[in-house]
Amino acid sequence: MSALRTGYTTGSCAAAAAKAAVRLLADGRASERLEIPLPGGARSVLPLVYARLTERGAEAAVRKDAGDDPDVTNGVLILVSVAWNGEDELEFSAGDGVGTVTKPGLAIPPGEPAINPVPRRMIREAVREVTPRGVRVTIAIPGGREIARKTFNPRIGIVGGLSILGTTGIVRPFSCSAIRETLRCTLNVADAAGIRAPVFVPGHIGERAARAHFRVTGEQVVEVGNEWGFVLGEALRRPFSALMIVGHPGKLAKLTAGDWDTHSGRSGSALPVVEAMHEKVLGRPAAPAATVEGLFAALPAEGKKTLGDALAAAINKAVGKRTEGSFNPAVVLIDLGGRIIGASGDLIPWQ
Repeated sequence: MSALRTGYTTGSCAAAAAKAAVRLLADGRASERLEIPLPGGARSVLPLVYARLTERGAEAAVRKDAGDDPDVTNGVLILVSVAWNGEDELEFSAGDGVGTVTKPGLAIPPGEPAINPVPRRMIREAVREVTPRGVRVTIAIPGGREIARKTFNPRIGIVGGLSILGTTGIVRPFSCSAIRETLRCTLNVADAAGIRAPVFVPGHIGERAARAHFRVTGEQVVEVGNEWGFVLGEALRRPFSALMIVGHPGKLAKLTAGDWDTHSGRSGSALPVVEAMHEKVLGRPAAPAATVEGLFAALPAEGKKTLGDALAAAINKAVGKRTEGSFNPAVVLIDLGGRIIGASGDLIPWQ
């Protein structure tokens, strides 16, 4: 099997496009490929789609290549327009498809374009290899507004498009780093908003149920996905006083088995865990079922509640141990229709 191919971050693409546009503006030179410095001291060459002069300056474009990483921005065009600003510094602007920060708690203050600190430094260093003059750098991503709806940006207060990201300049295939950085930002926004009792959910079903059954704000709900170990560890670094987890037992029951990354490819099935709990608390083996949802569906209402409460209590205990007793956790289990099938812990902070 061949090795997976690495790619380039949006920050690297923006740095290459900025350098190409400034070089064309400064001395009329254009080329098909351009070398840029990376944060770790290495250098890399990226291909250009085009570079051309405009009425106000110059612009260049690089197409994002995420390698073999399943990145929603793979293939997008990173378009950078530049113009002299009459000063000594670089200034950044969000063009169409690049978001603007609207909430505190992120690395960039509200009102600024969503271009993270490392990409800003990369762009600045790339441009300074061409000229010491002040430049206004405007980054656009055609179609970025629509793509951003598939990301965490709306949740963390980045509106109008995508973020320009990257810490190393290189995208490593199937890396969790981007997901974890987004989750870290989500927790920072919650902290800055004064949230002290967040709600962690695996995904949209859990989020809808949390909003339907409890009093929660937008910043209060954190969509964890599969990164339970990481997010609980990050929660310990913030002044949260209580924590509620809302989700389906087909995902959350894995936590009782020590699977803190619940991705199906990196954790066991939840079904044996739920079957074992069924026999323990109901005193009989579970009816044959292909899924956890099917197992619960086969039970009468009283049996569902007994099993659901027992599972919720076991999850609660596992989370409490993982977080070293720092929180007073609550766990609410739901079926795929969003109905509550079990609960454990004090729910008052969210009622």
